[in-house]
Amino acid sequence: MPYVLTVSPDFTPKHIAGWYIFNTWLQLQADIPIHLELYNSFNKQRDAIAADKIDLIYANPYDASMLVREKGFTALVAPLNKADETIIACNKNYRSNKIEDLQENLTIVTTDDPDVHLMGMMMLEPADLNADNTNIQEMSSYVLVAKQLLQNKADIGFFLKDAYNDLSNLIKDDLNVLISSEIQIIRHVLLASPRLKEYHNKIKNLLINMKNDPKGSNVLSSMGFSGWEAQDQEDTEFMIDLMDAL
Repeated sequence: MPYVLTVSPDFTPKHIAGWYIFNTWLQLQADIPIHLELYNSFNKQRDAIAADKIDLIYANPYDASMLVREKGFTALVAPLNKADETIIACNKNYRSNKIEDLQENLTIVTTDDPDVHLMGMMMLEPADLNADNTNIQEMSSYVLVAKQLLQNKADIGFFLKDAYNDLSNLIKDDLNVLISSEIQIIRHVLLASPRLKEYHNKIKNLLINMKNDPKGSNVLSSMGFSGWEAQDQEDTEFMIDLMDAL
C-alpha cells in the first residue's frame, strides 16, 4: 500500500499539475510509494485525516493544530518566503473604500478556508463587524468569491493573498483591495504522520535541497514555490499557539 500525500484545498487550480509532478519527483527521490489524493473541500479532507488515511500533508495553519496535537504529525518543512496573508476586497465601484466605512448587515462572501475566514473576520473589527451583524455566504472557490463581487451579489470578499494574486488581471482590474494582513509568521507547512517516521529526515533533507537540483527546481516552479526551508517543532508550536489565540 502506498503512503498518501494530500494538499490543503486552498491551493490555486493552476498549480494542480505541479503537485502531481512533485509527487512523482518525491517518490523517485525518496524511493517510497506515495499516492497523491486531492480533496475539493476541507470537510472531506478532515474526514480522511480522522480516518487515518493521510501520511503526508501540505496543511494550512488552522488544520496544522489538529494534525500536530491530535494526530501526532511532525512538521518537516515550509515553503520559502511564502506566508499566509488574507485580503479583503470589494467591487471597484463599491460605496466604501476603507474598512472603517463598512456598515452592519453587509454580505461577506468567503470560502471554507478556515484560517483565511478567521483572519478576515478579525480584520473587520475596526468597523465593529462580526458574525452576528453580517451575512456570510460560502463559495467553493476564490474565483466564485470574485464573481459574486463583480456581479454585485456581495459587499466584500475574503481571499488568500496568493489566490487573489493568481486571479486574472481582467478580474483584478474590477476589484479593489480594502486591506491586506501582514502577519508573516502564519503559513502552510508540510507535515508527516507517525507512520512515516523512519522517512521524516530523508524527506526533509530532500526537500530542503530540492532547489539545488535542476529537475527539483523546475518542479518547484510548477508549484509556484522558490524552495523549502526547515520547519522545526518549536516554530510550529508557536504558530499553533497564535492560531489558538486568534
